[in-house]
Formats: sequence, structure tokens, C-alpha cells
Amino acid sequence: MSVLSIADARSGARLDGRTVLVRVDFNVPLDGQEITSDRRIVQALPTLRHLRGRGARLVLMSHLGRPAGKGYEAEFSLAPVATRLSHLLETKVTLGPKEVTGDAAVAAARTLDAGGVLLLENVRFAAGETIADKASKNPDKVLTPEQQSTLSAFVAGLAELGDDYVNDAFGTCHRKHASMYGLAEAIRAKGGFAAAGFLVEKEVRFLHGAVATPERPFVAVLGGAKVSDKLKLIASLLPKVDHLLIGGAMAYTLLAAKGVRIGKSRVEADQVDAMKALLATAGGKILLPSDHVATDDFENGLPVSVATESLPDSLLGLDIGPETRARFAEVVGSAKTVVWNGPMGVFERPVYAAGTRAIAEAMAAATTRGATTIVGGGDSATAVEAFELDSAMSHISTGGGASLEYLEGRRMPPLEVLDPAAPR
Repeated sequence: MSVLSIADARSGARLDGRTVLVRVDFNVPLDGQEITSDRRIVQALPTLRHLRGRGARLVLMSHLGRPAGKGYEAEFSLAPVATRLSHLLETKVTLGPKEVTGDAAVAAARTLDAGGVLLLENVRFAAGETIADKASKNPDKVLTPEQQSTLSAFVAGLAELGDDYVNDAFGTCHRKHASMYGLAEAIRAKGGFAAAGFLVEKEVRFLHGAVATPERPFVAVLGGAKVSDKLKLIASLLPKVDHLLIGGAMAYTLLAAKGVRIGKSRVEADQVDAMKALLATAGGKILLPSDHVATDDFENGLPVSVATESLPDSLLGLDIGPETRARFAEVVGSAKTVVWNGPMGVFERPVYAAGTRAIAEAMAAATTRGATTIVGGGDSATAVEAFELDSAMSHISTGGGASLEYLEGRRMPPLEVLDPAAPR
């Protein structure tokens, strides 16, 4: 997929006198009003600095959490984000009024000077933001006239605030939300550009390259709780990879399909037959744990190392064992392209974090040797950051669900409505 980059928008000319609407993903974790990780804000800075450097006035849009879409909720206000962004950009960032669109928002946007920054309040305070996405999930659902009117009014209200549009919110590119989809179309209809920010451009470059033209050997590492959540991803990756390493709780459903005793480990019984069929057609590409770190009690039990593929009936597997760690690390170390999505165990607890750390360290070493290493967001990204290995990866995706769907080969409607890249 090739989309217009902001570096090429209007041939890179100055944007003096123009207001650019920028959809960002500032859905940051909060402890009360304190931001516990500003990574998503930091990731947007190159795009914001580029646009300000070209003289644009910026109106930023983001969601935070899951408000009800019935108006302002203090719990989900972007006020803490405005404060942190002001510090990071070293300029005043004005927080918009409680109403996302309307006369007050228009007035706030029109008072901006060149390089000025306005952060609108949480777009999900408005009912119109999510209406189209909810309908798109059900092919039989058609918007009622009232819903269509609400959607159209919200898109028009956002479009009134600016001249051009930039999508730098990859984490929500799998959602057909008004600020991600309808707004881009509305801005293009009035003669403005609809371009990708540097973060979205980078995400597309790495993820598309990994699945379309990977340098081989190509290795995928999958983990997490439920194999049912990764079925489409497995089906998409299996024909393309040289090896598929599977750990985490999801591995136990595949081990059960092999007829291996898995003790008290989590298993999705309704997926066992499907996993039997998968293993029968995988051609030996799938590698599963051959030993484990387990316990007899998740809350209070002590970790036990089990040096066999099978587990006693009394034990619950919570991490891959040392033999598996070494075997997985060797495969990752021989790869030229590695994609990782999902931890190998309950890494939040240090006694069950060794497997996840082993994958992170093997990927970091592979990067040093020239491999392309991609961490697919979500818990994998959290783990890599916790191990302080994030700077050692080629790319860490900012979109857990979005990166998963992109790797699965699903459509990404918000990318489809951006201007195509100019021929080179």
C-alpha cells in the first residue's frame, strides 16, 4: 500500500495560512490524571514538528478510553495529554472546549497563529465518531436516517476546523471512525490533501514489507492467551514464513491437539480439532514448547521447571522452559526478518518472564546482525519496553489490534481514503 506522505504533500511547500487537522493516537495509560507512559505522544512528535516547521496551524484529534459518546466525561478528558504535549513540543498546546465541534471549537481553531497547536477534546465524546465503525462490523446493518445525520453533522463540524488532513494514528487504522475515514474524504472534497504522517508511513512500510517481500529466513513468533484470537493471523502467515514459533497460553491448545498432556494449563477445547488440522498441514513449520515453567497454584504456587513436553496433571504452564528458550532463540537468531506478536508467558510476573525476555534478547541480537525485527504492538511492545530493549528493535508497532489486522491482510479503510503516493 502506497499513500501520500506529509513530506510530499503540496510538494513540500510551506503551509502558511493553512490549518491541518491531524488525527493522532494519544490513548495513553493513566493513573488518575498522571500519564504512566507517553510513548504514543512521543511517536507523533516528528509529524507535528514537521508540520509546524512548514508554518501550519495544527488542530489535533484523538480518543482516550471508551467514553459513552454522550458528551463530556471528565474521566476521559485529554487535559493531561495537552499538558504533557506542551512540555514535549516546548510550546503551548491549547485544549479545546468540552464540545468537540461547534462555534467554540471553530473560534479556538481560528485564533491559532502559524505553528500554533489546538488539541480537541476526546473525539469519542461525540456520538458521530463511532457510528460508522459499529455499522461496518455488521454487513447487514444500515445506518438509520438519524444515525446518518449524526455522522454527517460530526464530519462536517470537524472539516470546518481545517484545510488539510493528516492521519498519524495507526493504532486506530482498523476502525472506520469519523475522524479516521469520513473526515479524510470531506477534506479531499474541499480541495485539501489527505496524507499519512511519518508514524503511519513507517508502520505501513515495515508491516507491508514483512508480509509482502520479507528477506529470508522469515520467522514469526506468536504468543498470548488464546489461539482463537490468532487464527486468521496464523492462516495468513503460515504460507509465508519459514518458521512459526508459538508460546504463551495459546501453545497449550496446540499441544493438546498433538495429544500431549498439558496438566491444568489453559486450553480452548473448541479449537482442538482445528489445531489438529492445522498441524497436519503445517509442513513442520510450527515449533511448540518442549519444556515449561509451571506451578500448581497461579496465585500462591512456586514456579517449577518441567523438562518434558508434557505436564503433570497438577501443574499449570505459565512460561516456556530453558530448552525451548534456547531453541526459539536459535531460530530467531538465524532469521533475516522476524515478526513477534504476543508474550511467551505471564511476563508481568518476574518468575515467568524469562521466555518473553529470551525472545526480546534474541531479536535485539538479530537486529545487530542486520535482521529486520518487528514487534507487533500490544503486550509484546510493553514487554520490550519493560526489558529496556525497545531501542534495539527495527520497529515497534504502535497498534496492537491494527498491526494484527494488517498482518492478517485485512482491509484498512482509513488508509484507503488517503491520497495515493505520487509516482517516483
